[in-house]
Amino acid sequence: MELINAILKDEALVAAMDRLLPDDAQTHIWWLGQSGFLLQWKGKRVLLDPYLSDSLTKKYEQTEKPHTRISERVIRPDLLKHIDVVSSSHNHTDHLDAETLKPILANNPGLQFIIPEANRAFVADRIKCAPDFPVGLNDGMSVQLGEFSFHGLPAKHNEIDRDEEGHCRYMGYVIRFGNCSIYHSGDTLWFDELPELLRPFSIDLALLPINGNKPERKVAGNLDHIEAVKLAKILGVKTVIPCHYDMFSFNTANVQDFVEEAEKAGQGYRVLRGGERFSFTLNES
Repeated sequence: MELINAILKDEALVAAMDRLLPDDAQTHIWWLGQSGFLLQWKGKRVLLDPYLSDSLTKKYEQTEKPHTRISERVIRPDLLKHIDVVSSSHNHTDHLDAETLKPILANNPGLQFIIPEANRAFVADRIKCAPDFPVGLNDGMSVQLGEFSFHGLPAKHNEIDRDEEGHCRYMGYVIRFGNCSIYHSGDTLWFDELPELLRPFSIDLALLPINGNKPERKVAGNLDHIEAVKLAKILGVKTVIPCHYDMFSFNTANVQDFVEEAEKAGQGYRVLRGGERFSFTLNES
């Protein structure tokens, strides 16, 4: 099967990112596939839930749940430099991938790594880091990392799952910098408390999954295209970028359904292809 091509990839993508490092006027965000994004602002880089390998395809190749890739990999992880912060929203491999994270950590020795506190021991074992290296968050907690503050929110995948100390195993993050708020939901279903938890942050840009929840897939699910638009509309989000589709053939969605729903609702959105950039200027008023 012919893979969906990235707009830019590997060295060409790095060059495009590097050219914009000196830009103080705009915020830039690139979709790296699945739920992975690179955020760039004033020469600083935040990497959100990157999955940049074929580890899941190899793991499930001879099983009843093959993870057949349908989009090409956007960038080799060893090419990512000048990363200040990287996140993992939960322990599933497409959000916590050793083959992706190990070269990124090796090439960015000053990097800080945000995880759900509940997952500390698992994370340390998977990526072979010191247990005290990651910065752990729980829902309702915040941490300031340089110019960026991270605020933890619960995610429902397929439950709001907590460890014995009450720490969330699945989380979303609101990232605040300058006067901008970006919500990266991680993997989550709709739950009724979510809009009220998010409302105080005045979200400007939401990065939301649209692949939905189908039990026959035998994996935990997510918002579908209708719920993603509904959440953004309730919150008055300026722009939604859909994600968590077009990676694996068994667990995807038709992004055109999202486009039609957003346009029907009058919701601002931007659909990206792998390696494509969305840039915006913060409102300084």
